[in-house]
Amino acid sequence: MAAPITEIHNPLTEEEKKLQKLEELKTLIANNEDALNNMFKIVNELNDAGVFEAATSMLQGKEQIAKIALEQVTRQPVTNLINTVMGATGALMNADAAQSTKLLNSALAGIDEGNKFLQSEKKIGVLDLMKTLNDPDINRAIGFGVHFLKGMGKELKE
Repeated sequence: MAAPITEIHNPLTEEEKKLQKLEELKTLIANNEDALNNMFKIVNELNDAGVFEAATSMLQGKEQIAKIALEQVTRQPVTNLINTVMGATGALMNADAAQSTKLLNSALAGIDEGNKFLQSEKKIGVLDLMKTLNDPDINRAIGFGVHFLKGMGKELKE
């Protein structure tokens, strides 16, 4: 058996729904007066700064702005930059991360040593240069440089 009807629901009219929503809005405003005041202050500052006017102008001129941006992006220097970045990114993705890190750290250490030498104002003679080849660190770096240049030359030939 069905349950007996205990209440009758009268659907609200459109006017009653509007009044109910207005009451809810009044309560919401009363409960959030400080937040609303701060929001209106911010909106007023943005308006005084011309942000809304600028945004409106940008929206009205969106087609012109898009055309200008597209013209700028398709210029030769920009396309060259994009192609260079894409090529460099592809090359870096092929590089071994550990080797790249080691090479960069070695280069930074070399820059530090070079700066220390510049501070001392010492001169290096031909004999000093020949003696440094016996230093294992210098020999390692020169060997790396020679083989680096060899690999680079092979790649440039192709």
